[in-house]
Amino acid sequence: MRVTFDSALATLRSGDAGRTIELCQKALKGDPADGKMRVLLATAQVREGRFEQAEDNLRDVLGRFPEIPKANRELGNALLGQGRGDDAVRSFKRVVELTPEKSVAHFDLSIALSKAGREEEAQLALEKSFELDPGRREILAAVRHQRSGQMYKAETIYREILRRDPTNVTATRLLGVTALELGKHRLAARLLRNAIKLAPEFFAARIDLARALTENEDYGEASEILEEAIRLEPRLPYPRMLLGNLLSKSGKYEEAIVVFEEALALEPNHGGSLAGLGHALKTVGRQDDAVAAYRNCVRVHPASGEPYWSLANLKTFRFTDEEIASMETYVDNDELAEETRVNFNFALGKAYEDRSQFERAFSYYETGSQLRRANERYDPVGTEVIHDRIIKTISPDLLNKHDDSGDPDPSPIFIVGLPRSGSTLIEQILASHEQVEGTHELPDLPRIVLDINKQQPHGESYPEALQHLSPDELKQLGRRYLDTTLRHRTGKPRFTDKMPNNFPSIGLIRLILPNAKIVNAKRHPLDSCMGSFKQLFFKGQAFTYDLIEIGEYYLEYERMMNHWHELLPGRILDVHYEQMVLDQENQTRRLIDFCDLPWDDACLRFYETDRAVNTASSEQVRQPIYSKSLNSWRRFETQLQPLIEVLEPLLMKLPADQRPGCLS
Repeated sequence: MRVTFDSALATLRSGDAGRTIELCQKALKGDPADGKMRVLLATAQVREGRFEQAEDNLRDVLGRFPEIPKANRELGNALLGQGRGDDAVRSFKRVVELTPEKSVAHFDLSIALSKAGREEEAQLALEKSFELDPGRREILAAVRHQRSGQMYKAETIYREILRRDPTNVTATRLLGVTALELGKHRLAARLLRNAIKLAPEFFAARIDLARALTENEDYGEASEILEEAIRLEPRLPYPRMLLGNLLSKSGKYEEAIVVFEEALALEPNHGGSLAGLGHALKTVGRQDDAVAAYRNCVRVHPASGEPYWSLANLKTFRFTDEEIASMETYVDNDELAEETRVNFNFALGKAYEDRSQFERAFSYYETGSQLRRANERYDPVGTEVIHDRIIKTISPDLLNKHDDSGDPDPSPIFIVGLPRSGSTLIEQILASHEQVEGTHELPDLPRIVLDINKQQPHGESYPEALQHLSPDELKQLGRRYLDTTLRHRTGKPRFTDKMPNNFPSIGLIRLILPNAKIVNAKRHPLDSCMGSFKQLFFKGQAFTYDLIEIGEYYLEYERMMNHWHELLPGRILDVHYEQMVLDQENQTRRLIDFCDLPWDDACLRFYETDRAVNTASSEQVRQPIYSKSLNSWRRFETQLQPLIEVLEPLLMKLPADQRPGCLS
């Protein structure tokens, strides 16, 4: 049991609270009365936000051993997580009674008192903590700010400590973590590198550094750091899982599969590695193996929603009666994390849609969307305002002024549009051509916009800053895009960039890459919107979780595309999904001709092209074109009334047989 406890403790220290819970629960089956293991389990449950489960475990232990400081402390944390401030204060006061000489006990009590609104008492407890350990006074104050979300106050304190003592490894690492949480990924990486120089065996700092490097897409160095972490803790699956995820992000899916399998050799039931393995297998087209990996994940983690949604997201997969019954057991369990319930709802929506129980399916999609929307940040007015600014700024005069500006390289083919509108099909057709490299949704163009906003040339941000850029500066931006996208290419003369959200940036593309091709993926407005509404995106696309917001966003998309067509006649090709499905060869020839490519018969057999496809349509584009997705919005016509009202001006322009019945 000691070996198992040490392994679980090391797993928790590595940051893998989910796996710690599994190890503790497995050990407790053999010895349910093991108080030390149960406290460790509760500690991991607090880290995962499972506060009520943690409270149950801790009260069980404290009923038998009421004087364990660690159990009382974690009970306080569990109660704080439930918003029960006064109850938490009682637990932390008990810790102080048991360990009055420990500064951290008084520090924890000060945080609980502050959250309970008892600021005077909180200050007294904080002063007592500093009195017991004067050397930690500033660090503890900064940590307190960090825990309460006051990152800039914490950052100021850490910087002052390092000004006086540049070798303080704790302050260095915590300042790096603060920078990471603030989105300052390059600064975080620099600080965390320093922490590792000061303490070469600092495992947690390596994990943090790998996170910072990954966020900044410094995949090469992040890989090296994780390999060092693996050498430090060779028995832990967690750093291998992180390395596998990193390799997947950088497009090295076959290597990722090997690393995930290594992690699973250490811990066959490691949930994160099973899920990561399933994602990588799906992306390279090994669907049966992906299903097996996801089902293994379900077997060992039946209360985890992610593997169920991953199965649903294969699109061609169908759930069994037993799997649906299992999901229904957990979908409304308030003790589960909210995102877990989101996954269950979307998976059940897909399951019932496949069974033609459309009303029931929609109720699950709607519930899942409501849960997710509450945690998304999206401002529809802000979207409209930035579009207004782009339309005002990128005028005919500006384009005429820079008619010969930008980098003339013709290699990029941008595929824009809205999600679930056929862009993956277009990319797969183009990627089947011998001269075209199919990449994926590249972040490089949005990063150029972010850089312009950071640098603010002539004191203005994007898009107004474009008015002040010289022809040479525009050419440099185009060259930067071409250089940064090289990591996704293998030397073919042309390549695709299938970031759908680039549609507002078509004017920028014209200024910095005037010879790039732009293809707009279009679909029936209701199919496009409903397809997005029932899709659970990993991140981004925050507008898709409310029918009215998604309808308004579609109108904004239409407004922007109308502007670009008027401004750049003949420079953008609209490819309608419905036309491609019903007239594949003619539409494919039209697409290939627009891209100035010679004809290649392989484009008609796109489903035979062996390449990694990392989108929700990955399995659908590995089979011939089919028409069953046309007008799928009609399954939910009754439930889509709020969306139909928003889109009515557009829908009334469609032929009568393509409109909802209420508008005919």
